[in-house]
Amino acid sequence: MSSTTAATPQARTTLHIDWVACDGRGLCTEILPELLTEDPWGYPAPVAVQGRDPLPPNAIPVPERLLGEAREAVAACPLLALRLSRAGGPPAPTRGRAAR
Repeated sequence: MSSTTAATPQARTTLHIDWVACDGRGLCTEILPELLTEDPWGYPAPVAVQGRDPLPPNAIPVPERLLGEAREAVAACPLLALRLSRAGGPPAPTRGRAAR
């Protein structure tokens, strides 16, 4: 492989849920149904994907194509219970609206 085509580590964005702050309003599951579903009590849970190892419930990889929706979900959370982080790259926007 030439240096121009060599694989370089890509930044990976992960969605994190603060379970202490979350009260299960469900806005994130409405905005991001490809990644989140509601558990029996209304709290967000990772969508099960056949053939994928079980995910920690608060570290959900976000595909590049869903970054816009993930940012929207973070911004919409009224209790700031969601944040995005990036591994291998610059920090992603991490918090939604400021508490009033």
